[in-house]
Amino acid sequence: MQTIHSCDSGTQRVEENPMATALRSFTHPIQSALPFGLAPKPLEKEFAVVSMFSGCGGMDLGFHGGFRVFGRLYESLPFRVVWANELNPAACRTYRRNLGIEIVCDDIWKVIDTMPNRADVLIGGFPCQDVSVNGKRVGINGKRTGLYRAMLEGIRRTQPKVFVAENVKGLLMKHHHRLIHQVVEDFEALGYTVTYQLYLASHYGVPQTRERVFIVGTSPDCERFIHPPRSKRKVLTAKQAISDLEKLEESEAINHVWSRANRSPEQGDRRLIADRPAYTIRAECHGNIQYHYRLPRRISMREAARFQSFPDTFIFDSKLRETERQVGNAVPPVLAWHVARAVLACLQPQSQVE
Repeated sequence: MQTIHSCDSGTQRVEENPMATALRSFTHPIQSALPFGLAPKPLEKEFAVVSMFSGCGGMDLGFHGGFRVFGRLYESLPFRVVWANELNPAACRTYRRNLGIEIVCDDIWKVIDTMPNRADVLIGGFPCQDVSVNGKRVGINGKRTGLYRAMLEGIRRTQPKVFVAENVKGLLMKHHHRLIHQVVEDFEALGYTVTYQLYLASHYGVPQTRERVFIVGTSPDCERFIHPPRSKRKVLTAKQAISDLEKLEESEAINHVWSRANRSPEQGDRRLIADRPAYTIRAECHGNIQYHYRLPRRISMREAARFQSFPDTFIFDSKLRETERQVGNAVPPVLAWHVARAVLACLQPQSQVE
């Protein structure tokens, strides 16, 4: 287990080995990630959340809170997902298994009429392959990026007080400047004050150099959204994140399996640096997934999930290739948790934490 000495507000240090917990309770929903004898604290008021393009549930887990990773407990937050949607059946299985919440598994345009009329918060990472650095860079005319219009429709229907949209760094690149301006203008036309910022995940307790854009809109009756400051803790390194798994045998039960793709320039040749965060975990990785900093193999899906800040109790209900997609597409739960606390400060100003 990694020993980390400092704590930010809202987290508690715990001592039990996380993989030991996973081996005992990996079939349970996210509440099982809590230390034994510790129950989620009672919440005076819950805010209803609609989740779009939910994937395996990384963002939703972050908004829920009540999980532990890297020896820290991320406290429960007063958000309750009342409706979630995802197209990928395997991701939906993972979502149900770990969050214990029903998810509508279908094309968003076919099921959007089942969405609630009202919600306090709407969240979603709309598909981004058309603007991704590693994607086709088609831009605003891309079929998948255009799905952000479904998010616009979801906001129009549910009229949330706050919405959070996550996307790739490519959205801010110079050749996509029209796209980001169009997206912001469309959201503002619905009556929201919109702000966006590029986040480096390693600045928020995630051991990975992942960069993602968060676009947040607030309604007139809400406090202005203030992006959360970077953590005061030291950046977690690859070795700190996964060194306790080095001697663990391969196990499908806990997703500790890895690709056997040959090592070559065409198949990816990046090796982790032990004393630095991991590189960005990609969705279509296979031969591109990074090599272990010490062992003669690529990293396992459990190790990749660690780099994405998923607790060890979070089990991906799929085989290797599909798990790669789910892990790589996910919003890191710890990063989402920090954003969720900032959203809470908009809804409950007294909850704002320095």
